[in-house]
Amino acid sequence: MQMMDITQVQTYLFNVLEQAANGEEVVITKNNHPFVKIVPILKEQPRPKFGSAKGLIEIAEDFDEPLEEFREYM
Repeated sequence: MQMMDITQVQTYLFNVLEQAANGEEVVITKNNHPFVKIVPILKEQPRPKFGSAKGLIEIAEDFDEPLEEFREYM
């Protein structure tokens, strides 16, 4: 994270915006106190499409059969 006084930002605005666009957080100070923070906008992750996992999961034929370990309780 980079800290920069507000008077410097006026001179280097393009550079500050480029740093934020490249993933760096930039804190702008005023009178030696944090004033604002410029952060990058994260790209949205694409949502999975309905049915995109078709064929990746198989359910065994005996899926709903009682488990051997529980036979004595039945």
